[in-house]
Amino acid sequence: MRALLVVNPRATTTSERSRDVLVRALRSAVDLTVRYTERRGHATRLARAAAESGVDLVVTLGGDGTVNEAVNGLLTASTALTELPGPLALRLPALAVVPGGSTNVFARALGMPRDWVDGTGVIIAGIRDGRHRVINLGRADDRYFTFTAGLGWDAATVRGVEQARLRGRTSTPGLYVRSMAGQFLTGMDRKNPPLALERPGEESATGLSTVIVQNTAPWTYVGEKAVDLNPGASFDLGLDVLALRRLNIPGTARTVTQLAWRSGDLRGKQVLRLHDIAEFTVVASRPQAFQLDGDYLGERQKVHFVSVPSALRVIC
Repeated sequence: MRALLVVNPRATTTSERSRDVLVRALRSAVDLTVRYTERRGHATRLARAAAESGVDLVVTLGGDGTVNEAVNGLLTASTALTELPGPLALRLPALAVVPGGSTNVFARALGMPRDWVDGTGVIIAGIRDGRHRVINLGRADDRYFTFTAGLGWDAATVRGVEQARLRGRTSTPGLYVRSMAGQFLTGMDRKNPPLALERPGEESATGLSTVIVQNTAPWTYVGEKAVDLNPGASFDLGLDVLALRRLNIPGTARTVTQLAWRSGDLRGKQVLRLHDIAEFTVVASRPQAFQLDGDYLGERQKVHFVSVPSALRVIC
């Protein structure tokens, strides 16, 4: 079996020495090529080239951003691969994920251990036993995502965190909380929510302040605690949505309290929840922050979301 290991050298949970150990372990099971990412978007190009060259497996060492780039490389490989008959997942190389970031939502949602050593052991056992799982993905316009997407408040929070990290701050749960509070208090027009959600054959839902889309549960983790906005979300189903309407201070305080203590049990007239949706569009009256898999991707006024069934094989 031919495999490519895509390494983000800035992965926060591994060192150069531990990466050498990982490479030796993987080479005991596969014919391995190792490439290091050099810039944002590089993992996409590496994974696409690997798929088009006939590689059987792409392994990532990095966080959720590295995983997202690799997935988009696989799913945008040559049409000679993507137009063959049969499920998309069976036409493309499989993916294996070694957790190397600070949160690793995708890997943890698959049931992978948080420790990279244990995760590597699971991957090697899966390769030798031929064990994999086929999962659905989400697509936002022309970009795929593995676990979440969002417009509005949550994406603006991600933007604030990324700006803080560029100034040398470390990504921590506290940094996310401070960014979330700052966006709520100073960065949003809470009286005139700009977002609307449109579904074929359904009445539009308007007056939304933020829209969070999930391809699986949980939405994220705060340390060891899973945050489940839509506990029914699954890699085996369509997309789940949680949207919040007008963000007044008392109502938002109740929502945050529910998130902290009851997670998925969000209720109230300001909450819109949708389960197992195949397709919808989010439209904004003015540009809104947009994120995929925890990476800020700029501002958008319209994004079309689609659930892509049986899109990816994952060693887990």
